[in-house]
Amino acid sequence: MKWDIFCRVVDNYGDIGVTWRLARQLVAEHGLGVRLWVDDMDAFARICPGADASAKRQVRQGVELCLWAGDWQSRAPADVVIEAFACELPAAYVAAMAARPAKVLWLNLEYLSAEDWVDGCHGLPSLQSSGLQKFFFFPGFTVGSGGLLRERDLMNERQAFQADAGARAAFLAGLGVTHSPGARLISLFAYENPGLAGWLDALAADSRPSQLLVPEGRILDDLQAWIGAQRLAAGDIRQRGQLQVQVLPFIEQAQYDRLLWCCDFNAVRGEDSFLRAQWAGRPLLWHIYQQAEGAHWDKLEAFLALYTQGLPPEAAGALARLWRSWNAGEGMGESWQALHPHWPVLVAHAQRWSLEQGARTDLAAALVQFYRNWLSYAA
Repeated sequence: MKWDIFCRVVDNYGDIGVTWRLARQLVAEHGLGVRLWVDDMDAFARICPGADASAKRQVRQGVELCLWAGDWQSRAPADVVIEAFACELPAAYVAAMAARPAKVLWLNLEYLSAEDWVDGCHGLPSLQSSGLQKFFFFPGFTVGSGGLLRERDLMNERQAFQADAGARAAFLAGLGVTHSPGARLISLFAYENPGLAGWLDALAADSRPSQLLVPEGRILDDLQAWIGAQRLAAGDIRQRGQLQVQVLPFIEQAQYDRLLWCCDFNAVRGEDSFLRAQWAGRPLLWHIYQQAEGAHWDKLEAFLALYTQGLPPEAAGALARLWRSWNAGEGMGESWQALHPHWPVLVAHAQRWSLEQGARTDLAAALVQFYRNWLSYAA
């Protein structure tokens, strides 16, 4: 069985991050032949060490990576075609799909959302002018959605890693990090945010020491402004008050997952790192990708409403205020301090949430099952 996944890189590494994980899982766990079409090989090479950013075609971890160039060359369509995040397939490819004797399953893989309408739209067909039928496939947090991207053994691997102090120390040492006893370990991967300085001030003035680990990315300019450095680079370490800041190199996905597993608190962004932080089973802070006319706020509030179910009202309110302040770019000092009394409750809740979500059918398995059901119906 052949699958084609098309991805345009919009949110830096979010789109390619999701599709690369999905492609690998479809190959490794379901034995499928997968071509991943990407319009920005430079972005792919950043998250896949050893990849050739100049290659038009290459095979990595069993996935055939193909450059999606403007001058599209004719290709035979696959059995299943995934249009990731409404990226719009090449017109010539759509025509080839329509001309193919055997029917093609065409799926529009949407962005992750906790909004109420997702369950009602998941799996709905959309008849195209070409005569083809496209289906909308929505990842999500409920049983009526398409599930979440999660490798088969991920939860067991994470739990074993977090239970092994030696493995965590060795991993951090490989990144050049020495965890100071008693220090809170925090990861930061975010978009530009004027609210960063207020949070860093609060961490520096805190009664407990913190180590902030920052992979190279868009937040570095704001970090440099707060520190007063002309330029920060991987390996740099700065200390102010109770806060130590360390810049890490941009790391590939498996390493990033383990970084999240090591930390007590993870500030993440977009979709890929947002979901991986949930699998880490640790309290998190989400910097959502901003959309026109503030549409992202609806998504943020929908997830907060779902995620905070079961939390005591005071803890739910403190977490929500922190997230809203961060995404509004406002001062974070007061909302960060207000979170402290609820820390044990938030830790237990994050662990419970990850296990509950991890017990559901994952996205790759749901896609494969959708195809099997479609085949039975089409026959």
